[in-house]
Amino acid sequence: SMSGPSSSPADRRRLWPGLALPGSLWLAVFFLVPAYAIACVAFGRVDPVFRDAVPVWNPLHWQFDDAEDVVSSVISGPLRGVLLRTTAYVVVAVVACLVVGYPIAYYVARQTGTRRTVLLGLMVIPFWVSLLMRLLSWVNLLESDGLASRALRVVGIDRQWLNGSHVTVVFGLVYGYLPFLILPLYASLDRLDWRLVEAARDLGATTTQAFRWVTLPLSRAGIAAGSVLIALPMFGDYYTTDLLSRSPRTAMMGTQIDFFLNGSSQKQKGATLVLVLAVLLALVMTWYLVSLARARREQS
Repeated sequence: SMSGPSSSPADRRRLWPGLALPGSLWLAVFFLVPAYAIACVAFGRVDPVFRDAVPVWNPLHWQFDDAEDVVSSVISGPLRGVLLRTTAYVVVAVVACLVVGYPIAYYVARQTGTRRTVLLGLMVIPFWVSLLMRLLSWVNLLESDGLASRALRVVGIDRQWLNGSHVTVVFGLVYGYLPFLILPLYASLDRLDWRLVEAARDLGATTTQAFRWVTLPLSRAGIAAGSVLIALPMFGDYYTTDLLSRSPRTAMMGTQIDFFLNGSSQKQKGATLVLVLAVLLALVMTWYLVSLARARREQS
C-alpha cells in the first residue's frame, strides 16, 4: 500500500495531495466559479431598455459605481441598521445556543454505552426533518389561535409573536441552528482527557472550579468551531425572519439580498451585498482560525 513500509518518501508526499485533489476541484468548480459570476453581476452594467442586470465577464471592464453606493449604505446608510440588527440577532442567538447546547453536549459526552448511543440518535433526529417544515410548524403554534399562543395566554402572556417580534426571530434562529452547535461541542468534549478533571478534583478543586479551570479551557476550540459553524449561515439566513415575522423591522442581511435579487430590478446591489457579506464572514472565519491556532499552541 501507499502507506506501507515499502513506499518511498515521494509516494507518501503525493498521497495526501492526491486525496485532497477531488475536494479541491469540487471547491474550485462550485465555489470559485459562482463567486466570480456574482462579482461579474455586481460590477456589471444595467440594460438601458429592460433595466436587467447584464454581467460583465471581463474584469477589465468592471464598473464600481453601484458597489460604492452599496458599501456606503452599509457603512452609514439605510443598510447599516440592517447589518447591526443582523449582527445583534446572530450574537444573541449564538450565545443562547451555547447556553442551551453546551450542557447537553457535556452530558452526552459523559455518558457511555447504550445511553450515549440513544442520546446521539436523539440529537440527530432533527436533521431528518426539513428546517423549513419545522419552522412552518412553529408558525402554526405561534399564530394568534395557535396552541402555543393559547397556552401562553393562560399564564398571562398575550402578544403577537408573528408580527415583527425580535424575540421570535432569535428563537427561530436558535431552534434551527442549535443541533449544528451541539455536535461539534460533543465531539470536542468527547476527546477531552477527563483524567485532568479528576486530577483537579484530587488537588482540591470543587466541581465548579474544575469546570472553569480545566473543562472549559480545553473545550474552547469546540466552542469556537460550533459558534462559527452556526454564525456563518445565520448571517445569510432570510427564511427564518420571512416565515416568523415578515416585517421590515426584523429584516436581516439575507432578507435584503433576497429582495434585491428576486423582488426588484437592482440585482447588482444584491450581488454586491453578497460580496460585502462574504468579506465580513471572512473576518469571522479569520478570527476562528487564529483562535484555533492559539488554542493548539497552548495545548502543546
